[in-house]
Amino acid sequence: MKSGRSVKGNISVKGDAPMNGDGRVKGNGQELMSAQLLDVALQVVGWAERGEEIEAFVVHERETNVRAYKGDVESLTSASSQGIGVRVVRDGQQGLSYATVLEDDVLLRALTEARDNCSFASSDEFAGVASPDGLEPVKLDLYRSSLASFSVDKKVAMALELERATLAADSRVTGIEAAEYVDSTVSSAIATSAGVAAESNETGCYLAAYSLAEDKGETQTGFGFSVGRHPDELSVDIAAKDSAERATRLLGATKPKSACLSVVLDPYVTAQLISVVGATLSGEAVLKGRSMFADRVGADVASSLFTLIDDATDPQAFSASAIDDEGLATRKVPLIVNGVLQGFLYDTYTARRANVSSTGSASRSGFASAPGVAAQALRLKPGTRMQPEIIADIEDGLLVQGVVGLHSGVNPVSGDFSVGAEGVRIRNGTTAEPVREITIASTLQRLLHNVVEVGGDVTWLPMSATGVSLAVSDVVMSGL
Repeated sequence: MKSGRSVKGNISVKGDAPMNGDGRVKGNGQELMSAQLLDVALQVVGWAERGEEIEAFVVHERETNVRAYKGDVESLTSASSQGIGVRVVRDGQQGLSYATVLEDDVLLRALTEARDNCSFASSDEFAGVASPDGLEPVKLDLYRSSLASFSVDKKVAMALELERATLAADSRVTGIEAAEYVDSTVSSAIATSAGVAAESNETGCYLAAYSLAEDKGETQTGFGFSVGRHPDELSVDIAAKDSAERATRLLGATKPKSACLSVVLDPYVTAQLISVVGATLSGEAVLKGRSMFADRVGADVASSLFTLIDDATDPQAFSASAIDDEGLATRKVPLIVNGVLQGFLYDTYTARRANVSSTGSASRSGFASAPGVAAQALRLKPGTRMQPEIIADIEDGLLVQGVVGLHSGVNPVSGDFSVGAEGVRIRNGTTAEPVREITIASTLQRLLHNVVEVGGDVTWLPMSATGVSLAVSDVVMSGL
């Protein structure tokens, strides 16, 4: 599910359901579907006065989180939240307001406050709400109605089984930091006085295991995930096995000598890396002079093997969605194709500033915020070989299992890249001794140009990027 749409927190909606004269539910503790929310959004934008634009963004979410620890339930939370964000634009001035109750008097008060807030804003000729762009949203299978009837007892059982399976995966796994089951159902709707009217229902869930492995007094940690739209799509065994393997293969890690070598990035590390690259490919970053890719459309910016796409229409992506957070249809956006930069990501505001069209890339942190621009579901075009096959061709290298400080360790303007890392050395085509307390350094430009293979091991993760193994030559590993 799209993280920008998820409304976090414990805003509980309790009490009897207030009704309009037409029988429409306005605010209650039961699940509200997007069609009901769209009615609310359209009602608010219908109150627009001459000379102003209105946007209404309405969300209802249910979320469950179960955490198991030492064979018992450490915590269980089940939260329901709802709210509306109202944005008014008048004479280039923008005002925002929000409410957590969807009753008529509260909606009108939120609109009045947004109008009042306009008077305190600076005028911006590019400010405005989204208008229909003629592209119809793709029909995506992102909603599982049966999630609502999946009992809490079954969710608890999955978390407990995940902990047991992780402990049983390897005798060296001696403890679990956390074994979690998480699910979320999000319904949303967006309407603007310019004619946008869109709705979405999405479900998502995942298992996450964080294990502790011990040997000869040394402790290492590992993690594993399994993601899906419904608990039936999750695999306890996959999450448990991955967590145990990541922890145990680092046992005995030492600080190595410095070297320049080839690296193979684990799919999770690759997903983090392309998230950083995606952030530098936003129209906002370019307009603010915070992107090394500015003015480079049409140029070779990566290896010919490197094709990066933002595609929220891929239903397998955890963050897939048919509409963005301004109500426009999401779409497959080629960013880098065969190493050549194709363009950038835009929401309505940045597109107007750049004199281009929105790419359906608007995102919000919740209903109380204004839209911004962000990647929706990044992925690399995969190759055909799995990680062991890629490693088999490397005589001297490093399998990078984890990195620290990736976002802070990359300069988006210069491309300088230096992060802490841990992993396993590669010698003569096989994995060898584990290493830690190292730094891998390069520049993003060199890193992208030095990609020598993209793996076929597509790994779906609970984030807005999908991972694959990625082989890169000539990377500096700093150790002793």
